[in-house]
Amino acid sequence: MTTTLPTPDTAGRVSIGYPAATDFDFAELAPLMGRKLLNNVGDPYTDGASPGHTKPAERQVVEILADLFRAGDHRWGYVTTGATEGNLWALREARRRYPDGLVIHTTAAHYSVPKAVDLLAMPSVVVATDDRGEMDYTDLRRRLTKHPGRSALVVATAGTTMTEACDDLRQITAVLDDIGVPARYVHVDAALAGIPLALLEPDQRPGFDLADGANSIVVSGHKFLGTPMPCGVLVTTAAAPTQAPVSYIGSPDTTITGSRNGHAPLILRAALQRHGLTGLRHRAEQARALAAHTVDRLTEIGWPARRNQHAFTVVLDRPPPPAVAARWSIPTENRRSHIVCMPGLTQHDLDRFVNELRNATRRQQRAIPRQRTAIGYRTSDP
Repeated sequence: MTTTLPTPDTAGRVSIGYPAATDFDFAELAPLMGRKLLNNVGDPYTDGASPGHTKPAERQVVEILADLFRAGDHRWGYVTTGATEGNLWALREARRRYPDGLVIHTTAAHYSVPKAVDLLAMPSVVVATDDRGEMDYTDLRRRLTKHPGRSALVVATAGTTMTEACDDLRQITAVLDDIGVPARYVHVDAALAGIPLALLEPDQRPGFDLADGANSIVVSGHKFLGTPMPCGVLVTTAAAPTQAPVSYIGSPDTTITGSRNGHAPLILRAALQRHGLTGLRHRAEQARALAAHTVDRLTEIGWPARRNQHAFTVVLDRPPPPAVAARWSIPTENRRSHIVCMPGLTQHDLDRFVNELRNATRRQQRAIPRQRTAIGYRTSDP
């Protein structure tokens, strides 16, 4: 049986509800894919016993992002399988520092956060969000005051899954300081929005990075940077974990996984270096402009839509008809849907979607049965 898979171009143009940039071409790295195993096993800052690795490239990627996220002199990190692994590493590190710590995350946190809490058997408290998806800082205060003297292990989000909201570390820190939390570890899941937010001008940046009080941050590689395989990058202000080398690999085992993808750092480095920060900033600006255009077009056809400040994500306050949602791969949660205007999508793509949504809505309205009244027929209320 032969299965026909969509080409990357086709997949990118119909999948507008999931965040994966499609404007990078990594074909120049294709010769590296079939030549040999590249395994970055162990600590990225210790090359280890096996020569088949790309740890120098991995270190470069970590250093570029550490600078972008204002890590200061103390920094460490590695290329992960994705942001989920980064969240797990951070909570494991937080538990190591504060064994009595209480994990704090919002109802809008990525599903990997409660999963990591469960895997590590850590106590947790879930904080409400506002209508934008951002942490409710009054609720944070209320819940923490119920646990006086307890260390707080906060997982903030920079770019929530459905609305791309950003939790404000400055407000979180103010609450923790005001109620006298004795110790804290703050991790930021910035899988989607971390790099684009860091590229904003200093007076526009929200409080979300390592200089704003985070101990660690993780971003995805397959979202804004469009890598062809899932991956992520964890950066922390902690010193490199001190562990004895494992004799078999000649390197400390400081990461979550054992063997790690050695091709991912090469692709991440290429994505970061090809255009530099100026080119990456231009891509982010174009994506935001496309999101603003899409909100305007949806509003024109009477479909309620909005976006958070600096977001690529357009929130639809009611879901599209099922056939339209399926064709364009649009997710729905709690009766809301969204579009993510990632680099690689064009105004033509999004205009096609809006036109199809408008036409589908008209067809639905025409299909509504009319009811007989004393003076004739009327259309039922939708």
